[in-house]
Amino acid sequence: MEIERKFTIKELPSDLENYPFHCIEQAYLNASPVVRVRREDDDYYLTYKGSGMMAREESNLPLNREAYYHLRGKADGRIISKKRYMIPLPNPVFREKEGFPGPPSDYSLTIELDVFDPPFAPLVMAEVEFGSREAAENFIPPDWFCEDVTYRQEYHNSYMALQS
Repeated sequence: MEIERKFTIKELPSDLENYPFHCIEQAYLNASPVVRVRREDDDYYLTYKGSGMMAREESNLPLNREAYYHLRGKADGRIISKKRYMIPLPNPVFREKEGFPGPPSDYSLTIELDVFDPPFAPLVMAEVEFGSREAAENFIPPDWFCEDVTYRQEYHNSYMALQS
């Protein structure tokens, strides 16, 4: 189960180049359910994503390079290329809520900051994955995040790729 929230951002972190990153390319074979092929650096995957916006089933199967390029050639729409920065978020803040005790004091998350290449540039989005719906729903984003676009279809990669 993938549980994530997506945000636009106000500005890029000034020290962005200090964080590790992955070069990602992905193409979509189907939109409902989402079936995607992805190259992440030198690794290749076929991904199935079930229905949903914030929480949905996700399965990744490894591919070899040849299978990836074979399937990419069958994809619909535009190929998405982006650089994904992995930014640690130690001690994230959550709303206090009855029934949600909050995480332990040493809890941390990772912000996956996607900087898109053309034709999607200058789009930049931050994604944060959680271990539970409660954590996702009670997360208070950092100040440099802007709009929560988790439930806006036009910010989902499959939608972006398959729109002409």
